[in-house]
Amino acid sequence: MFEKVVGQTEVKAQLESLVESGKMPHALLFSGAPGAGQLAMAVALAQEMLKTDRLLHPDLHYVFPVYKPKGWAAERKAVSDDFTKQWREQMEDSLYFDAQQWGERIGLEGQKFQIGVGESDQIIRKLSLVSAQGGWKVMIIWQAEKMSTEAANKLLKILEDPTPETLFILVAEHSEQLLETIVSRTQRFDFRPLAEDDVADVLMRDHGLSAADARQAAHVSGGNLTRAMQSLLTTDQEVTYFNLVVLLMRGAYARDLRGMRSWSETIAKLSRAEQRNFLQYMQRFIRENFAYNFREPQLCYMNDREREFAQRFARFINERNIIPFYEEISLAQRDVAQNTNSKMVFFDLALKVILLLRQ
Repeated sequence: MFEKVVGQTEVKAQLESLVESGKMPHALLFSGAPGAGQLAMAVALAQEMLKTDRLLHPDLHYVFPVYKPKGWAAERKAVSDDFTKQWREQMEDSLYFDAQQWGERIGLEGQKFQIGVGESDQIIRKLSLVSAQGGWKVMIIWQAEKMSTEAANKLLKILEDPTPETLFILVAEHSEQLLETIVSRTQRFDFRPLAEDDVADVLMRDHGLSAADARQAAHVSGGNLTRAMQSLLTTDQEVTYFNLVVLLMRGAYARDLRGMRSWSETIAKLSRAEQRNFLQYMQRFIRENFAYNFREPQLCYMNDREREFAQRFARFINERNIIPFYEEISLAQRDVAQNTNSKMVFFDLALKVILLLRQ
């Protein structure tokens, strides 16, 4: 099943060796870069252990962060089983997705998003059941770093006294947020960002992109397949975002505060998803204009429209402001994800751009 996982040849080889040896540890930690395929690899390993090609199997269990919808009884705890339908739909769509996409799928609107203590009780219950096929049981915990302290402590006790023929696979992007004692009881596998060629191959094969467009999307994704797929904008969307960035940069250069206020109101009318896509486009736009200054075509991926604008604009993006630009865009992305007032977020960003262009 490992052949379905994009790249990560070293990790694949190590896991195949473990399966063949028959000496599988009771707990593994798949940690590393976002969009590098940790969940896809966890599912592939589970399928190998259970000798199945199905995503859903009676001996394969999933845990993932959820929230408590409004209107639920105070004593009721939200657990993964409450969102099985959405999880199945997500997995059928793609195994390459992030917490933000998952939150959107289950209707998260600013509520607390975590793996709560109630989940630990569910884990104990499921692992107490007899294996449907008389062999291994696999428990995949996605976004394991989002466990509450209480849930993490309960999981630790389970890991200290594991059930025979039970495999835990913890999937994380920020393993430093896990309890040290949990990490110490796992065998860790580190996932590096994917190679650009691997990302480009997926975009051409599964999404019908041309070789040139696939290379550009792969290049700006930084080895994050999830981000690369999110960046597949329609031509109309790309033109809209380009025009919005140009309007911002021209208004900021002219210190047109009234224009910046109008610009922020325009952005605020977009959906949250469109705002995130715009900021992602803006991040790429800044990066490509910085690279344009090196006059090395292999470092820069722009279409004709963007390249024409860069001829006049790129000199304003330099080694003094490139990192601050990234930081301010990242802050705006965080605020948008947290449902902060959009007009405030984007007007503040516009003011920061005025200052950054002077550096």
